[in-house]
Amino acid sequence: MSDNNIVNPNAEGQEQAAASAEAATATTNVPVQQPVQEVATAHDDFDWSVDKRNVASYSNEEKEKYDKVYENTFVQLNDGELIKGTVVGITKTDVVLNIGFKSDGLVSLNEFRDLQGLKVGDEVEVMVVEKEDRDGNLNLSRKQARITRAWERIVEIHKTGEIVTGTVTSKTKGGLIVDVFGMETFLPGSQIDVKPVTDYDQFVGKTMEFKVVKINEAIKNAVVSHKALIESDIEAQRAQIIGQLEKGQVLEGTVKNITDFGAFMDLGGLDGLLYITDISWGRINHPSEVLKLDQKINVVVLDFDDEKKRISLGLKQLTPHPWDVLPETIAEGSTVRGKVVNIEDYGAFLEILPGVEGLVHVSEITWANTPINAKEFFKLGDEHEAKVVTLDKESRKMSLSIKQLSDDPWSDIETKFPEGSRHTGVVKNITPYGVFVELTPGIGGMIHISDLSWLKRFNHPSEYTKVGENIDVVILGIDKENRKLQLGHKQLEEDPWNSLQDTFAVGTIHEGTVSRKDDKGAIVQLPYGLEGFAPNRHLAKEDGKSVGADETAEFMVIEFDRNEKRIVVSHARIWEQAAADEKDAARKEAKADAEKTKKAVKTIQGKVEKATLGDLGALAQIKEKLQQEEKDNNDQK
Repeated sequence: MSDNNIVNPNAEGQEQAAASAEAATATTNVPVQQPVQEVATAHDDFDWSVDKRNVASYSNEEKEKYDKVYENTFVQLNDGELIKGTVVGITKTDVVLNIGFKSDGLVSLNEFRDLQGLKVGDEVEVMVVEKEDRDGNLNLSRKQARITRAWERIVEIHKTGEIVTGTVTSKTKGGLIVDVFGMETFLPGSQIDVKPVTDYDQFVGKTMEFKVVKINEAIKNAVVSHKALIESDIEAQRAQIIGQLEKGQVLEGTVKNITDFGAFMDLGGLDGLLYITDISWGRINHPSEVLKLDQKINVVVLDFDDEKKRISLGLKQLTPHPWDVLPETIAEGSTVRGKVVNIEDYGAFLEILPGVEGLVHVSEITWANTPINAKEFFKLGDEHEAKVVTLDKESRKMSLSIKQLSDDPWSDIETKFPEGSRHTGVVKNITPYGVFVELTPGIGGMIHISDLSWLKRFNHPSEYTKVGENIDVVILGIDKENRKLQLGHKQLEEDPWNSLQDTFAVGTIHEGTVSRKDDKGAIVQLPYGLEGFAPNRHLAKEDGKSVGADETAEFMVIEFDRNEKRIVVSHARIWEQAAADEKDAARKEAKADAEKTKKAVKTIQGKVEKATLGDLGALAQIKEKLQQEEKDNNDQK
């Protein structure tokens, strides 16, 4: 059956009834009665021009007209289009929307959580995601519609600079997520407040005002800032405050940040810097010794720059300079007590009062004339008593002395430490040329390196003693004017060189050990603590090798100088002398044999009056032997 035909359900029955009546009339031959006037019925106006299949056909013109009417009853849609829809039904999970399309659309009820009291008949805006999905259903989204509208508004607001209101929904890495017009935007941690923020959780759920500072059209991402609004307010306050600033003006500020070089103060929308040198008249190592974060204090304006908007502040300037109100008890000759606040090579500074310091020069530490290292004597923070030597309030300078708190021990030095007296002192300092020894506080002297030992030679005094060790000394000389004592250590004993001259006479042989070697020779440790020197050529052994370090061998004294305290020894001379002595002994023995033979020959010649041929032969042999021995003796010579 065609869609263009209309079916008449009664046509077939009427046709069958007419055929039966005609058949009955023909069989009975009943005369035909006059027609009776018919009564009009509902079927009289029906178009009975239908075919035998009870259908009717439309022309092409009619068909096109009716198709157009049918299509005009629906709206035309495109994917991604925003359109208004009416709520026609609400289920437990979805909202049914009529958007004038040939079918209704379903939207998840979760997308309407922000709308309280949603009901049938409400009109909402949605986006056409797909006109027909794989199942032929209309796919709509209110969330996508909100995001699109939100993005359009955000882009416009970014251009105009308008302030928006958003709600912080969650925390993320590096910042917060803010819902603006239903779209998620990013709030970096650095843009939350002008002050550093460490606890992001405190902002979750809060509704705040923001400014759109950055957008990305490609990925539809926006960055917002709350700090920008605060800064704009602060900028307005800053301009107002700077316009009213004057040098010397006292303001109340809050400690905003503390650094090594000072503290930043919040002056009510304007920041100022309080340098560490302007915090206190006294010395401080760090501003945190005086200030604390969020502390409110009064400060004075020292200087400001309108263009750079920099303000220098002072705290100590609110009180008089301590030198201007110095107590009368601090005067020349008075005794004061102070804390070490600075140490230099030339002395140390003691803080008597905050902002009032005096210098203790190294020469005023002790009466002794020995060198004093201020950095070893003083320690930062230690307290010392000192005498005020000079005081100049105008230049704000004070010189102090520690040694003048006691009497000068050098005034009667000859009585306490006469020449030749023996004492025990403490090694205070060691230099390459000597050892400084303190006998009593303020009294000391130096032992020259040559006066440490009679027998040993030292390259450095540290080979003999160490700082802090006790050492016995004898007073060799007193220089009262220059406050110097000449001390000796070896003089505590008699000079052993006087008695060693015979023991280590030239030619004597002693056992020794090579203690060290250099390019010139070796130092040999000899008996009685003496040291000798052996030149390289005198270290040669009989086998051609040389005596090595730490090796023990016999050495012959070839030089002994008592005045210079010098002994020169040789190992080579020992075996060379032995070889020479052996040759000399052999020569003497050969000479003795020759003399004996000559005497025997003379004796024989005297007894024999006439030689026989045999005797002459024997004599010839004796004569030849004598000549050979004489030749050997001459070769040895």
